[in-house]
Amino acid sequence: MMNPEGLGAYQQSQNHAQAASASPHRLIQMLLEGLLDNLSRARGFMERGQVADKGMMITKCLDILNGLSSVLDEQKGGDVTQELFRLYDYCGRRLFEANLQNDVTAIDEVSRLIRDILDGWVVLKPDRVQVANED
Repeated sequence: MMNPEGLGAYQQSQNHAQAASASPHRLIQMLLEGLLDNLSRARGFMERGQVADKGMMITKCLDILNGLSSVLDEQKGGDVTQELFRLYDYCGRRLFEANLQNDVTAIDEVSRLIRDILDGWVVLKPDRVQVANED
């Protein structure tokens, strides 16, 4: 049986392999899925009073939100890009508040918003999606 550290290393190598061969559309989907997973972990750490782990996980969530914001292209995305930027910013502020106030409901709110984005993203046709730095 694999130990937890070995399992984590295996999962990380699998994620790196998937990312290396993924399309820009799939990469965004992977980021959104990873964000949801980390939000769930942050919630669990919060419920168990594991303050350091909660803070670390929320920081990872904020990093993913920043990454998602950084690939938005105003020139190609127009109003949708602006709305996503605002939504990611709002989610980041809510997570910051959640961390400070140990507010599980704020994490749940962000999870619902990100789930909605992911659900919409999955139905998009990859050939219609343009990501910054892609010509």
